Amino acid sequence: MAHYLILIYAPARTTGTAADRVANDRHADELAAAGTMLAAFALQPGAEARSVRADGVTDGPFLETKEVVAGVYVVEAPDLDTAVAIAGRNPVVRQGGGVEVREIESGTIPG
Repeated sequence: MAHYLILIYAPARTTGTAADRVANDRHADELAAAGTMLAAFALQPGAEARSVRADGVTDGPFLETKEVVAGVYVVEAPDLDTAVAIAGRNPVVRQGGGVEVREIESGTIPG
C-alpha cells in the first residue's frame, strides 16, 4: 500500500471551537482505530513559525494567506482516490478549511 501526507488547511487567525476540536479528535480516533493513520501532528499557529531563506530568517510563514497549515497526518491507502476519500472526511473541510493530499515517495518512510 502507498502512504499519503494530508495537509490540513484552516482559516488563519482561528483556533476553532470546542465542538470543532471534538469533531477533529473523533476523526483522528476513527482513523487510528481503522489502522489507516500512521502519524498525525497538530501545529502551533503560524505566528510561531520562522521562515528560513538564503537572505535570513523571518517571523511567520512564507506567505500572507487566508489559510494556514494547521496540521498534517500520514495515512496508508491502496490508491490516491482512497486517500482523497479519507481526507475528505476530515471535519476541517466543513469548518471552512480544506485538505491537500500528496503521495509520499516510496521508500522514504522508515520501517
